[in-house]
Amino acid sequence: MRILLIGAAGQLGIELGKLLSNKHQVIKLYNSSEIPDGYKLDITEFIRLEDFIIKTRPEVVINTAAMTDVDKCETEKEKAYKINAEAVRHMVRASRIIDAYFIHISTDYIFDGIKGNYKEEDLPNPINYYGLTKLIGEAFALSYDDSLVIRTSGVFRHKGFPVYVYKTLKEGKTVFAYKGYYSPISARKLASAIEELLTLRKTGLLNVAGERISRYELALKIKEKFNLSGEVREVDEIKGWVAKRPFDSSLDSSKARKFLSVDFYTLDLDGMVV
Repeated sequence: MRILLIGAAGQLGIELGKLLSNKHQVIKLYNSSEIPDGYKLDITEFIRLEDFIIKTRPEVVINTAAMTDVDKCETEKEKAYKINAEAVRHMVRASRIIDAYFIHISTDYIFDGIKGNYKEEDLPNPINYYGLTKLIGEAFALSYDDSLVIRTSGVFRHKGFPVYVYKTLKEGKTVFAYKGYYSPISARKLASAIEELLTLRKTGLLNVAGERISRYELALKIKEKFNLSGEVREVDEIKGWVAKRPFDSSLDSSKARKFLSVDFYTLDLDGMVV
């Protein structure tokens, strides 16, 4: 299978690139970080983006690219909209022309966090600009019949909250953990789930995320598992945050767990690259 992987230098992109290259021809697109055997392209250059997709004619397009810095999205709104929303519209337009199957990665932050354990059919209500742009990106993706939007939560590999906790505690420092809940998943496990979904060619919306846990509980698990010396403290808010965060953005992944054979749900702290 010929697959175009957009955002190949990101956490999920790296794991997907390694995994899919074993069985498929993978064309890797990156922007901010250079990778071997990839093509550099700014996805906000929309004409070049469409042209690249149409000329390479992949059977599958996977978009893992996103502006994920929640606070930066709040202060650089035009850039966030272009990357998280408008670029998706152009990817879909080109995918439709060549009849490619389109997979788009979205986020738990499209929800307000009041309820938690959100199902695919729950009504989105983003409370920050990052969540809003990702929700618009979803709408563009779902305007194409042959598309799958995967909502996930707290992806980690060499970055993310678990990695921050590990490094901070290892240095003997204090981690101030927001007491809200989410559903963290390692990039390695998410990539394995996506690989299986490729063969099933599902369309529509699907939650693929880990078990519900608070950041405080997760920090304590990391401290215990790796026998780290630092301290963990639970706080109601983090100083310096610009954007609001949902209190409980955890996702209910029971639908995906019914037909996926890979265990993407169990917390995979060994998936950290530190």
